[in-house]
Amino acid sequence: MRYRIKMKLIETAFVILVSALALTEAAAQNMPANNKIKAEIKYTSKDFPVSDIGHKSWAKAKEVVISKYWSGKAAPPGRQFKAKLLWSDTAIYVRFEANQTEPLIISDVPNLKTKTDKLWDRDVCEIFLAPKRNDRRKYYEFEIAPNGEWTDLFIDYTGTERRTDWRYKSGMDSFAAIEKNTVLMAIRIEWKAFGTEPKAGDIWLGNLLRCIGKDPDRGYLAWSPTETEVPNFHVPEKFGEFEFVK
Repeated sequence: MRYRIKMKLIETAFVILVSALALTEAAAQNMPANNKIKAEIKYTSKDFPVSDIGHKSWAKAKEVVISKYWSGKAAPPGRQFKAKLLWSDTAIYVRFEANQTEPLIISDVPNLKTKTDKLWDRDVCEIFLAPKRNDRRKYYEFEIAPNGEWTDLFIDYTGTERRTDWRYKSGMDSFAAIEKNTVLMAIRIEWKAFGTEPKAGDIWLGNLLRCIGKDPDRGYLAWSPTETEVPNFHVPEKFGEFEFVK
């Protein structure tokens, strides 16, 4: 009798195990091929000035909400920001809308004519873009500050050290406006700055980022958290995917 009970228990345990494995397999089959964070860049047939922050084309762009620090921990609402991306036959557009509930860390005398060195030490929103998926360690960095200052750089991280081309000139256009509890910023970069043009269905890699506040409470937000021990945005392996949609 005890033998039969023991066998029954074994059979029941086996059925439970098989069922659990089946559920795990089903979940795996429904999981994306990779767990990369993704965003769409919607196409617009009409180019428009980057200063036209309320242009109707922005209505078709999908909103990307960035609510986490580089570490993956949630950032407070007052530091979170949103981004929208568009592309046309001639350029890519990026629009940032950032919550701002603390004093701005910006230059009192902004330089709007040339790139600003070490802009990342102040309040800034950024986008990293790597046009080649199989060469993600070569990418572009574009920054825009609440006062309109900007920086454009080319990064080569194929070796053990990160090399930055400070002489890189993208010809980017930028715009910024400070409103109550909000900062609006936008940039426009023509395809010639990348040496290539995307087509519908193409995927570029990159990240959307923000630096805000001052030490010791300075915040570093990332759309795709880099999860490094200390704040570090330059982790190509953690880049998300941007798909060009037409």
